[in-house]
Amino acid sequence: MDGSAAPLLAVENVSLSFGGIVALDKVSFGVEEGQIVGLIGPNGAGKTTLFNCLTRLYRVDEGDIHFQGKSILKLPPHRIAPLGIARTFQNLALFDKMPVLENVMIGMHSRTRSDFLSNALRLPWVGREERAMMDRATELISYLGLEPEMHRRVTDLPFGTMKRVELARALAGSPKLLLLDEPASGLNHKEVEDLIGLIREIRDQRKVTVLLVEHHMSLVMQVSDAVVALNFGRMIASGTPKEMQEDENVIKAYLGDGSA
Repeated sequence: MDGSAAPLLAVENVSLSFGGIVALDKVSFGVEEGQIVGLIGPNGAGKTTLFNCLTRLYRVDEGDIHFQGKSILKLPPHRIAPLGIARTFQNLALFDKMPVLENVMIGMHSRTRSDFLSNALRLPWVGREERAMMDRATELISYLGLEPEMHRRVTDLPFGTMKRVELARALAGSPKLLLLDEPASGLNHKEVEDLIGLIREIRDQRKVTVLLVEHHMSLVMQVSDAVVALNFGRMIASGTPKEMQEDENVIKAYLGDGSA
């Protein structure tokens, strides 16, 4: 693949089975730098499974995944974040007993170079690095309107606020590609409207490309530049939001159940 002409992310004929169950069946699509791409489909369509392949939590059976023109399939999971791919989870993966500030700072771990020995010796550069991390975390907390909660434990926060904390932590590693897994799940109408604007801001102001899995069809259709639809592990359609809303396969598989 020619790296100079490649999309930021290229999923190429990816297949994965669990026993006799086909989770992904030759899925192929690309995400261009600067795009917001929605990934839709009914429960069990393979959306989160694909995210787990992108972050190397699952090993694909066939196909390849390229990021910035290079295959990532030989990389271990801990090398994905330093590469520039960050993720939020459908079920929040925060440290409940820790305050917001520390949760966000953890998101920078992949970008730091300190280790046990350098921390134990209190080397001067370790202190500088920690101050830089705190400044970065504080800036993100302010950006996402979390200042009043900065020193509160995550477990004491409303669900919608927890979602913003996880988003701040994902952004803390300065990703090029942000994977959002059901970001609107559990949010009220006002929070969903705010989220639509926030996703656009992250793309436009922070130059982060976004791939999101979402069941909230109004959000997907409003915020996405392109949409990819899966059903039973297969890609059944891709195109603009308008094209997807009019696609018979998508209507039959997903939009026709009244959830739109």
